[in-house]
Amino acid sequence: MRYLKAFIAGGLSVLLFHQGAVALLYLIGATARGPYEMNPTWPFGVPQVFSRAFWGGLWGIALWLVLERMRTPARYWTLAVVLGILGPTLVAWFVVFPLRGQPVAGGWEFAAMLRAFVVNGAFGIGVAALMRLFERLPPAPSG
Repeated sequence: MRYLKAFIAGGLSVLLFHQGAVALLYLIGATARGPYEMNPTWPFGVPQVFSRAFWGGLWGIALWLVLERMRTPARYWTLAVVLGILGPTLVAWFVVFPLRGQPVAGGWEFAAMLRAFVVNGAFGIGVAALMRLFERLPPAPSG
């Protein structure tokens, strides 16, 4: 059940925290791409935001496998931000971008790199916050 919660936390974190950060960056003019992009992804044509939410769910599980071991709040929240930034960002830069024929790390453009850190850091915070929320919910009745 905890892996399902982590998957849901990751997907919701994309929709609320990650895309919320994208929205804020868009509103202040720091990016031309707005939040909740519905452009179809290859090869299945799934809207981009839903594809990101799915992958966010998988990242949520990966983050939770590490975060659940953190006993102090400082380590928990710091690691949530650091892993949120590093995991998804490095995989995007060095695996996803080259597979799509895009330059590694977005061509090393500083502003784009900083935006990735901000939105993925927000994602990590979201996963951590949602998992803490889920821990406080009463267990579902069995039966």
